[in-house]
Amino acid sequence: MEISIIKPGLLTTVQDMGRYKHLAQAIPVSGAMDQLAHRLANKAVGNDDDMATLEFTYANASFTTHTVVLLAYSGDGAFLMYGGEVMPAEKPLLFPKGAILTLIHNPLGMRTYLAMAGGWQVPEVLGSKSTYLPVKFGGFEGRKLAEGDVLRNGDAISAVSAAIIHELNSRALIYPNWRISREILLSANRKTIRVVLANEFNWFDASSIIAFLTKTYQISLKSNRMGCHLSGRPMVRKTKKELLSTAVTPGVIQVTGNGDLVILMADCQTTGGYPRIAHVADVDLPLCAQLKPGDEISFSEISRDEAEELYLQKEHDLLLISKAINIKYTSTI
Repeated sequence: MEISIIKPGLLTTVQDMGRYKHLAQAIPVSGAMDQLAHRLANKAVGNDDDMATLEFTYANASFTTHTVVLLAYSGDGAFLMYGGEVMPAEKPLLFPKGAILTLIHNPLGMRTYLAMAGGWQVPEVLGSKSTYLPVKFGGFEGRKLAEGDVLRNGDAISAVSAAIIHELNSRALIYPNWRISREILLSANRKTIRVVLANEFNWFDASSIIAFLTKTYQISLKSNRMGCHLSGRPMVRKTKKELLSTAVTPGVIQVTGNGDLVILMADCQTTGGYPRIAHVADVDLPLCAQLKPGDEISFSEISRDEAEELYLQKEHDLLLISKAINIKYTSTI
């Protein structure tokens, strides 16, 4: 299976679940910003979760197919168009050779993930196919995609992928009558981010803590794959001591020297010296990945136990989705 890029859009890169084995060497995790959308796109075409997808930032992108292709997309940054029709998300889509597909603006979010059966074929770097642009490694030649780039699937098309292709080919369908419901895996309130208070939250005065948990913050234009910068009431410190650089991960909310908040995201550094006021619950990191400059959010405190329960429930639901797709298609093989 093969496609070529006609218009790459603002920022399109190859991403997977990230590289976690090299944090000690100061290599960021990187990978998909919205890992839920990335995983669901892969599941829809019968891939393993960690197979590479294309991460589109916003829309205004297009590509053409050089062969018959089995694709799926997920995320709130764009709608996939074919033949003047919006293609449904979170379900397998079979397109013929010579199809021209376009991503158009979806005002709801920022990022969209495109999976191909067998994953996108790019070399692994330090155990991952994800692109880390600041040092130009991983992904497609260590860079964002450009006009004329040709991408192919990997060799490992699963039995489920083969069964889906057989079903759609034999019935002359673009897509089946089922889809994965991403909505049930996300919080109903997408502008309230659940957080667990972190190590240095008590470094700030009471009014700052109350504001953090009651006031709204706006996403700044400075936001990128390293972090979501927030505009709002500055945090006021009551503790003047400095923090030694310590480990940080995506989801940590740091307070900068001038009192501003930053939610660390996929390309964040591995250590930092800013105090950590909170950590975003894993289930709400996909919501952060879809935030656009100008969006307003608020924070809601939950306990560590609640965050773990939400994580385990999410993983349980994703496992059931995989099992349902496998049962549906392995029974036809």
